Amino acid sequence: MKGIKKSLTEEHLYLDFSHQIEGCIFPLHTSVTLFLLSYCDCKIFKVCLVLTGASTDISLKNVSQWTRLCELTIPLAIENFLKEFSDQHPAIPVEILQLEKKLSEPVRVHNDDKLRRQKLKQQKAAGVGPFLAKEKTKSKVHRQETSEELDSSSESLELKVAFSKLTVLEEPATTNREPSHIRKAKASDLPPLEHVFAEGLYFTLADIVLLPCIHHFLVIICKKLSEKLMEFPLLAAWYQRIQEVPRVKTAASQCGIQFLHLPELLTTSNEQDSNLSEVPGVEEQNDASFIGGPRPTMTKLMEKGIEVVFSPHPCPTWTLDWNSLPAAVSPKEGKMSSDRALRKQQQLNNLVYVVANQAKPGDRIVDFCSGGGHVGIVLAHILPSCQVTLIENKELSLIRAKKRSDELGLSNIWFIQANMEYFTGMFNIGVALHACGVATDMVIEHCIKTRASFVTCPCCYGFIQNTSKFNFPKSEQFKKTLSYKEHMILCRFADQTAVQLPPQRRLVGKQCMCLVDLDRARAAEECGYSVQVISMEPESCSPKNNMIVGVPI
Repeated sequence: MKGIKKSLTEEHLYLDFSHQIEGCIFPLHTSVTLFLLSYCDCKIFKVCLVLTGASTDISLKNVSQWTRLCELTIPLAIENFLKEFSDQHPAIPVEILQLEKKLSEPVRVHNDDKLRRQKLKQQKAAGVGPFLAKEKTKSKVHRQETSEELDSSSESLELKVAFSKLTVLEEPATTNREPSHIRKAKASDLPPLEHVFAEGLYFTLADIVLLPCIHHFLVIICKKLSEKLMEFPLLAAWYQRIQEVPRVKTAASQCGIQFLHLPELLTTSNEQDSNLSEVPGVEEQNDASFIGGPRPTMTKLMEKGIEVVFSPHPCPTWTLDWNSLPAAVSPKEGKMSSDRALRKQQQLNNLVYVVANQAKPGDRIVDFCSGGGHVGIVLAHILPSCQVTLIENKELSLIRAKKRSDELGLSNIWFIQANMEYFTGMFNIGVALHACGVATDMVIEHCIKTRASFVTCPCCYGFIQNTSKFNFPKSEQFKKTLSYKEHMILCRFADQTAVQLPPQRRLVGKQCMCLVDLDRARAAEECGYSVQVISMEPESCSPKNNMIVGVPI
């Protein structure tokens, strides 16, 4: 109300409280919330614990299976385990076994190939072959990390990448080209990336939610079932590693969490694989090796009238006048080489032209998977009458984007740090440049639910696979023609468009990209959209140069 001065001290946050056992506040989601507030150093709330005897129903709708496991089912399973332990000796929650198995799986990230080649280079420099390194890593999964080790040249590539993301300080960009034998190594010969944190290489909300839960679980295991600890070497290694994250120990201490000093756990890869193979309810992610190329699959589609056809580009020569724009608008202000910045400008020319021709004054535009804001900042600058929201789950990327936005004095731009499934706002146009794998499908689904237009440029086709939310092929037309495995063949070969590959192989990769995106387009058309698959101009702007443009009918 006008005339009433608001005070941050007037904000109250009410949390359930039923009881407390050995420093653990129940229900467990209250302990998780308190740790999250402490970790974020949040002081705008006065926290009030409300005595309640009834259990609170928690539900997470429209989230991934992995998010549901980490943020809902594991906390509830551990809470039930802790409650039951005082009266009996319950079985280890199956959700904990699922988490241990998940930590044993190779990590896949958007720059997977580049990082794996760097790891291969590191292993060869150390005189360690990929297979020996794999066995060595698996046989000793518990490590005590120190600051000296993290700075050491012998430290694992995964740890270097993970901990470099935990500081706002930028590392100097490296432009050295990999040696020839590293560049030419087959993808099948590259060493896998291993988990550092719950979701892979990067510290996320899942780690914050899991830490209080796993801590209280380990307290019981160490006190009452110490022999069971040997079954969770990867979980124990994660527990030790997460303590090295800045602010975690301080936040834990403020919440009464006294970290355990776990013994060093050793296991052989055979023992580990044997234990994990018995875990029920975990979908096997390792696909059988594909035999043959994509041509039989492409021929099968052609026989059904489905051919590689791109829609014409609406204006292939159009470009922003980058020289007249403020420096902070250009991707050259980001952390990239001049050549890459030029290609990024060319990519932006394509997306910006399409969005600018669809946008109307007052429209809300959402830049999903925004990264450092290359798309969203340009749109906010050239479309001042529109509201632009950047959604990105990496804090460092949003900090860079916010800095550039502040330099431009933009008042029509907002920043949200979250996974895109948590965004529920209304908007008119959704855009995504190189959203990895099924992230493109998530963006399109978000837009369809809101009846918003979409302009997406897919990436990482090889990461596409069935999930709890998507099954491939997606469209009825493709489902009637291709099996899941045949569709995955197209996805695998769609990733083979790198400039160093032979021209004919790149052409086949481009055709596979088109077919995968035509399936996405047909699926959106079945939901009442007019959709085009367009090739960016110039095609050299990116190996992943398709645009999927959809407008609700």
